Amino acid sequence: MDSKIRLFAKAVTWQVAGFFSMMLIGFLFTGSVTASGGIALAGTFTGFVAYFVHEIAWSHVAWGRGMVAVATHLEASKKT
Repeated sequence: MDSKIRLFAKAVTWQVAGFFSMMLIGFLFTGSVTASGGIALAGTFTGFVAYFVHEIAWSHVAWGRGMVAVATHLEASKKT
């Protein structure tokens, strides 16, 4: 399971990449740097929150993990 700081760092780097792609797409559609910046900022904020919540939710799902990872996760859950 990833630590929350690792999840945070992954979310930030993903959103930086997403910001620039959304800015480009927004500019191509609107022709305005200001409008595309607003679109990109709104998308970055909502995408960041959605990604972080999504990753936290999936960190609690054992499906698809190896049995050692499942056992480790279960032991860690008992300690908290």
